[in-house]
Order: sequence, then C-alpha cells, then structure tokens
Amino acid sequence: MSGASAAAGAGVSGTGDSPTGAIMVYVTVPDQKTADHLSDALVSSHLAACVNVIPGLTSVYWWEGKVNRDSELLLVIKTKGSLLGELTQQVKRLHPYDEPEVVALPIQGGSASYLNWLHDSVAAPDLERLKGIEKLPG
Repeated sequence: MSGASAAAGAGVSGTGDSPTGAIMVYVTVPDQKTADHLSDALVSSHLAACVNVIPGLTSVYWWEGKVNRDSELLLVIKTKGSLLGELTQQVKRLHPYDEPEVVALPIQGGSASYLNWLHDSVAAPDLERLKGIEKLPG
C-alpha cells in the first residue's frame, strides 16, 4: 500500500509463538524489483529460510480519507518466531512504503524435515550482511 498498511503502530506485538517455533510473515510490496530486493536481503542474511513471491495481488484499503486500490505482490516469508522483531525492523528499513504491512502467523505443524530445514536455515542470522543493503527509492 502506498505509504500505508492495514495495521497501525510502530512496535512489534508478540513473537509469532507457535507450537513449531516457526512463523509465516506476510509483507506486501509495490513491484517485482522491491520483492527481489527484500527477498534477497532476508534470505542472504539468514533472517528468512524462504520467501515466496506471489504476484497479481490487489489491495483495497482506507488511507488519507478515501478508499485506495493498488496492484501489489505478496511476500510469504518463512522464519522462526524469535526473529520476528529483527525481521520487522529490516523490512521497515528497506521497504519503500512509509508503513509497510508486516503480519505474522504461527505455523501450527507440517513436514518435520521441512521445519528442521527452516530452523537450520535461520539458526545463525548474519546481520552484518544487511549493513550494505540500502532502501529502494519509493
């Protein structure tokens, strides 16, 4: 959403607690370039094990006193709940929107081998890798 999100507030509520310790985080982006930029940054720094990029999304939302409609892409980010705060900070730092959507849902269950891979992939985040990555112009 151009400069907006459905949720307000600057803080992160909760850690996305789930029985598996794993979460999915939804983030909307305006274009493929932003999707690639955020996905590459989050996966290469090991804040995310995997990011699915889903094109063809239409977002309808209230912003600045009127209904708005934008074409967007949805990032479905898989990580562990304990990384939600850092992931949210990095998304907000790198995202072109003033208030990007960052919404986490617990992963209740699934393939044990996949969930083990997910946890292994984000076991040691490399935040130094993010320092050279700049925000894309909005």
